[in-house]
Amino acid sequence: HPHDPPLPNEAAMSFCTKASADALIGASAKIQRKETVARSSAVRSAVPSRAKMGSVRSPFLGRAQALETRSSKVSRNSVAFSTQAMAAVASGPKEISKVFEDLQEKKQCAFIPFLCAGDPDLDTTEKALRMLDEVGADVIELGVPYSDPLADGPVIQAAATRALEAGTTLDKVLEMATRVAPTLKAPIVLFTYINPILSRGYEEFIKKIAASGIKGLLVPDIPLEETYAIGEIAKKYGIDLVLLTTPTTEHNRMIEIAKNTEGFLYLVSVTGVTGMRTSVSTRVEGLIKELQESTDKPVCVGFGVSKAEHAAEIDGWGAEGCIAGSALVRALGEAASPEEGLAAVEKVARELKGALTPKA
Repeated sequence: HPHDPPLPNEAAMSFCTKASADALIGASAKIQRKETVARSSAVRSAVPSRAKMGSVRSPFLGRAQALETRSSKVSRNSVAFSTQAMAAVASGPKEISKVFEDLQEKKQCAFIPFLCAGDPDLDTTEKALRMLDEVGADVIELGVPYSDPLADGPVIQAAATRALEAGTTLDKVLEMATRVAPTLKAPIVLFTYINPILSRGYEEFIKKIAASGIKGLLVPDIPLEETYAIGEIAKKYGIDLVLLTTPTTEHNRMIEIAKNTEGFLYLVSVTGVTGMRTSVSTRVEGLIKELQESTDKPVCVGFGVSKAEHAAEIDGWGAEGCIAGSALVRALGEAASPEEGLAAVEKVARELKGALTPKA
């Protein structure tokens, strides 16, 4: 099956690695407890008490308690920054469902651009995210570079390779997201393969991306049967698990995927990998209508969308969203300089956004 994940041989090792990490963290906390008593009082004073918060569970409490166990080398300034960041996350961008509700009222198709984090570097990715938000992106997909991106074509594969060679890691991507996500109007959906999730464990991974301000998660190589467990954990932390379906997915399975997706349904427009194509499969038009009759979740079309004409065609077919990746990734990653890349991305993004006009 095209979405079946690779079976990692290190699955057993991941448990041991996590256990070892937990043990080290516990030992470190014990050693540092005396050193952090004074600073923990400062942290508590910066956090609203439960009495003041009433029955609402404060998102700051867990963060503050974690800060208390950190090394005394962490400055008071960084503690204040972390508290401010968590406050921003709590009041950040709209939920994905709210985005589509607002667009439905305007009869507007969502513009959903994709970027590969870390190509050419994370500073440029941060600037590109802000720029796409200003251009009018409704939702933004942020890809975590991966060594074996089986759903991606040559453009995004090359971008992932460059990002990895530049030292990009999942933790660094999430650090960047923590700074950026709360300041954007558009919610971010994290695009990653299953192995990085398995190596950390479902709950630990979901908890971490939720703390960074991410609103959705898209895992292209996880089959429907494996989504139920991670989907329940995602709901617990307010993360929408977005599922994919393809033109070759069997009908009953496609309907089941549509019923279980959260946020929106990703309809792959082609048989194959991501990439820039001259046209979008006309079979997609019929699939959009078929899916819309089976689910109230927005149907968004991606893979192969690289021109304004493609976006306009998808919009005309009645899709609730248009997803574009390779054209933007190429414009940013293959430019002579980051500045030229950002200018090229803005040009492509404005053309795609401009093709999605409100319906009368």
